[in-house]
Amino acid sequence: MQTKRVITVVGCHAAGEVGDVIVGGVLPPAGATMFEKMRTFEREQDHIRRMLILEPRGSVARHVNLIVPATRPDCQAGAIIMEPTEYPPMSGSNTMCVVTVLLETGMVAMEEPVTTLRLDMPAGVVEARARCRGGKVERVEFDNVPAFALRLGAVLEVGGVGTVSVDIAYGGMLYAIADAQALGFALEPHEARDLSLMGERIRQAAREQVEAVHPDNPQISGVSIVQLAQPFQGVGQVSRSAVSVAPGRLDRSPTGTALSARLAVLHARGQMQVGEHMTQESVIGSRFVGKVTALARVGDLPAVVPTIGGQAWITGLHQYFTDPTDPFPAGYVLSDTWGVSGKTATSQEKV
Repeated sequence: MQTKRVITVVGCHAAGEVGDVIVGGVLPPAGATMFEKMRTFEREQDHIRRMLILEPRGSVARHVNLIVPATRPDCQAGAIIMEPTEYPPMSGSNTMCVVTVLLETGMVAMEEPVTTLRLDMPAGVVEARARCRGGKVERVEFDNVPAFALRLGAVLEVGGVGTVSVDIAYGGMLYAIADAQALGFALEPHEARDLSLMGERIRQAAREQVEAVHPDNPQISGVSIVQLAQPFQGVGQVSRSAVSVAPGRLDRSPTGTALSARLAVLHARGQMQVGEHMTQESVIGSRFVGKVTALARVGDLPAVVPTIGGQAWITGLHQYFTDPTDPFPAGYVLSDTWGVSGKTATSQEKV
C-alpha cells in the first residue's frame, strides 16, 4: 500500500443523516474566529472536502465535520461542517454527530447522566447537553444560534412550476420554506426524487429573486437550502417536512437548522410562543424536537433561541488514503447520482 496521506474518520449519523467526523490526519486551519477558520479551510484545503464527499470515497448523501480547537476560552471544541456543495455556518444533525463523537471517543470527558459542553461553531457558540448512560450518548439537546424570519410570504417565479410563496428565514443556514401540500406533496418516501427536484428549483429561484443577508455577518448571504413543510399541526404536535440540500437531494433527518428556521417563522406569525415545542419528522420517519426557548435580536430583527433535541449513532471507524497513482485524488461527480445541478460548490454560482 502507498499513500500520500491518511485521514481518520469516525462514521456517525443523526436521525439517518450521515455526519462523519474527522479525528486525525488534518491540521486545523488558521483564523481568529471559527468562521474565519471555516473560510480558510474552504479556500486552502477544499480538496479534503472533495476527497471525502465526492466519489469514489464518498457520496452526495454525506456530510463531514472537522473537529478543531476552539477559538474561545469558554468552549471545549470547535467544528467546521462540510456538505456536498458548501460550508454551512451551522447544522443540527452534524452538531449531534460531533457531540456524540467527542464524548463516546473520550476526546471530551463524559459525565453521567448529563454532560454539558459549549461548541465554537462558525455561526456562533452552541451549548449542548448530552444525556449519557453506560458510556453512550442517548440524546443530544442544544441551544442553537438565534433564528429569525427575514421575509414572510415572498413570491417566487419558479421555472416549470409557476408562482410559489415562501418564507425566508435563518436557522443557522438561510432557508426558503414552502408549503408542501400546496405543491402537491404528501411528504412520503416515494416522493424523495421529486421533492429534491422541486427544492432545487425553488432554491435557484430564491437565490436569483430574493436578497437574503444575515444582519450581523454579510458573508452569510443567499438562500442555500429549501424546506418543503407540511402545514403546521399545532403546538406539541408532529409536523412533517422534507429538506432539499444542494445539489438536489433530501436530508434524511428532520434537519435541526430547518426546524430552527420554522420555529422562527411560526413565532413571527404568532403560532408559537416562548416555552412551546413541536416535533418535526423527516420523510423516513425520524424526529427532532424543537422548542422556542427565549427571545433574542439579531441586528434590528426580532429572533428566537431554538432548542433542538435528537440522537446520533456512531457507525464505524475509517481511514482514507490517497495513493500517488490514483487518478481521482480529489474525487469526481456524475449526474446520475449527484443531484441535479452537477455543481460541487455553491460559490460556483457566484462566479
